[in-house]
Amino acid sequence: MSLTLRIATFNLENLDTEPEDGIDFDDRLRVLRPQLHRLRADLLCLQEVNAEGGKKGPRSLAALDALVEGTEYAGYHRVCMESSSGGKPADRHNLVLMSRFPIESHTQVWHDLVDRPRHCSVTSSEGEDGMDVEWDRPFLHSVVTLETGQRLHVLNLHLRAPRASFLPGQKGHGVWQSIGGWAEGYFLATIKAAGQALEVRLLLDRLFDDDPEALVVVCGDFNAEERDPPLRIICGDEEDAANGHLAGRIMVPLDRSLSESQRFSAIHLGRRQMLDHILVSRPLLGWYRHCEVHNETLGDELVSPGLIRGSPETYHAPVVAEFEPPRR
Repeated sequence: MSLTLRIATFNLENLDTEPEDGIDFDDRLRVLRPQLHRLRADLLCLQEVNAEGGKKGPRSLAALDALVEGTEYAGYHRVCMESSSGGKPADRHNLVLMSRFPIESHTQVWHDLVDRPRHCSVTSSEGEDGMDVEWDRPFLHSVVTLETGQRLHVLNLHLRAPRASFLPGQKGHGVWQSIGGWAEGYFLATIKAAGQALEVRLLLDRLFDDDPEALVVVCGDFNAEERDPPLRIICGDEEDAANGHLAGRIMVPLDRSLSESQRFSAIHLGRRQMLDHILVSRPLLGWYRHCEVHNETLGDELVSPGLIRGSPETYHAPVVAEFEPPRR
């Protein structure tokens, strides 16, 4: 009997028992549960899972617990990102891995391989002495033991969106004071995304140093399309390095196998974009069978909120890929 493996990524967009903007949590559950069920994922990488509590006790993922209650995911193994203070989830935008298989180990990587770049502001007098440019959140690296007994490295990430970062004295009440200030904020946002992508690539190189045949998957909301710098840095096509000996270290975006009409996970002012990805190492690519983007009900992330009051939807489509391990 052949074994199949389904790996999915899904940005739930501020999953919280007390959603903002007039959104009803029960409505969110009714919309999101069928989407999770349709994925039939063995490994599920989630982004933007909010946590609650923390004032008098540990924070909990109450919203996620409510979402998966009564589903196949309720009994899955689970690891979550921790806040910078450690020991508990952050209040907002946690990364979570849910796995049908045992999770052998997990860690989060946050400026462990790349130091915080130092930037001296050119438009903000409050930053003229320099500021550390810090990634918005860590990424998760987990090792999962599959039914075949093989180890799979799973990286779950959520890179910085291409929106200008805050600069003291340059932005107030949601309005930038100058185009130059906005431009510098946008420059800092690109550093955050590209810098964290570099940290992902450096970890990948370490994994391939240890085992050139490593089974690796990188999932998440990259906030980038294939030829944008963050994805290009992580994938590392052999044409970029101009060295055929490095071909075994590239990461392959599985959405390349989709038709152009299906290749989008977000819509921004009418433009279809593939921002959520599943990347695999060459050995895992040998197991690959097909990929799906469940974008049939996807709304426009800028247009739809203005037309629909309290929409329970997420404006990211889930992506799922199916694999079949070879017989041993």
